[in-house]
Amino acid sequence: MVQHLFIGPLIHFNNEGELRVVENAEILVEDGKITRVVENQRSKDVAMEHVTRLENGQFFVPGFVDCHIHAAQIPNLGIGYDKPLLDWLEHYTFPLEKKFQDQNFARRVYEAVVKRTISVGTTTACYFASLYGESSKILGQKAAQYGQRAFIGKVNMNNPHENGYFESTTESVSKTLEFIQAINEIGSSLVKPIITPRFVLSCDMELMTMLGNVAREMDLHVQTHIAENLEEVKIVSETFKQHSSYAAIYHAAGLLTKKTLLAHGIYLSDEELILLKNQGTSIVHCPSSNTCLKSGLCDVQRLKRFNIKIGLGTDVSGGHSACMLEVMRAAIQVSCHLALLTTNYQPLNYKDVFYLATLGGATALTLDDKIGNLVPGKDFDALVVDLNVHDGPLDNLCEYTLEEKLQRFIHSGDDRNIVEVYIAGQRVK
Repeated sequence: MVQHLFIGPLIHFNNEGELRVVENAEILVEDGKITRVVENQRSKDVAMEHVTRLENGQFFVPGFVDCHIHAAQIPNLGIGYDKPLLDWLEHYTFPLEKKFQDQNFARRVYEAVVKRTISVGTTTACYFASLYGESSKILGQKAAQYGQRAFIGKVNMNNPHENGYFESTTESVSKTLEFIQAINEIGSSLVKPIITPRFVLSCDMELMTMLGNVAREMDLHVQTHIAENLEEVKIVSETFKQHSSYAAIYHAAGLLTKKTLLAHGIYLSDEELILLKNQGTSIVHCPSSNTCLKSGLCDVQRLKRFNIKIGLGTDVSGGHSACMLEVMRAAIQVSCHLALLTTNYQPLNYKDVFYLATLGGATALTLDDKIGNLVPGKDFDALVVDLNVHDGPLDNLCEYTLEEKLQRFIHSGDDRNIVEVYIAGQRVK
């Protein structure tokens, strides 16, 4: 058994969803799992081979959970925000994703993606790959190689497209089953497959139903998009007139489960939110991409009133950054904009988005029994934050409380302040 004792300030949400700001914590990790946490009691003597003591200005937080990121789109980061969603897909996204037929290209991109996301503190990532199973497997291999906790999705699309970026229904299902087996054969407890129909306009009802059956029979997570753009919602309603709503289509296909993540959800009716709540389905808030592609302002407070599980997603490359800190700031800004437009609206604050990026994201992924905070019984997925780092973005010109340090990190810090990253007890940065 490998034991490691971590000593220093700790900020996280406990299992009851209360923010805990601990000036000094002793976290005992055994074989990657937290077995004991002692708060505000300093041990006189520590007779242990592996001990990490944080320096002045450093503190522990849980690792960030990115519930929605398109790994195949990283090369397009910062490109195409002159177009709305559907045009952006046609002109930029689909042509790029077709390049992943080339496995050497996929290897180079996915190596960069995993390294980049780890460096900015993403300990768990829920990835969309591309249509191609063999190159999508490479993403799983890279996540395993670098020790990242990840869900890997081979994208499903069977509606014909003029550029050839689609597959037949039979091929889509058979390639998905092969892909699931390939990911499982990687043999990493951290890397799992996830069923990934792109969205309603890319898949017909037959394919979505077959994928719903696979997810149910194999007890797999599901990820897709919903109600992101008004034009998209209009076309969906015209195309699927026999169904009462966007969410009802997924429900009819058996794709709404407690392990389903729906990205965006800007334009959902009350009836749809009730359906999602009853199914235990999560929504992933993607404020950066919603703004970059001019899709809309998602009202997270409304989702919370319906008791929907909510996570955060970078949604690269619809979003402009793979860094979850940027997404937390964007979520605050979008909420502030809604407050300016709405009477008596309470915007999100730094505590709210910190929750969504950690324990909230873990809950959305049904992983809150394993990650999301630093309590006994969970894996040690953690970041060491240092606000004194040389040449960092912050000048420490005053004395700050520990909670003020968290606030500064969320509003003004960057990856330079994340000096160490641990996943399941292993230091990966």
